[in-house]
Amino acid sequence: MTVQTQMQTAIASAQSVEASLMQFALETQNQEAKQTFQQLAQQQKTIVTQLEGRYQQIIQEEPQFNQ
Repeated sequence: MTVQTQMQTAIASAQSVEASLMQFALETQNQEAKQTFQQLAQQQKTIVTQLEGRYQQIIQEEPQFNQ
């Protein structure tokens, strides 16, 4: 598995976690749990953004990974 593929997989997994957390927030009636899920989803969104940035950096700095 190439570094590019590994990064794409990691990003997709992180996005899936974010979506699940958002869904949990929408489905719960417990306000404390809803707030917790929303906070966790926001933190996960930050992680996704960081992974995407690192992915772009890898592609620019290491063109051999973009094959």
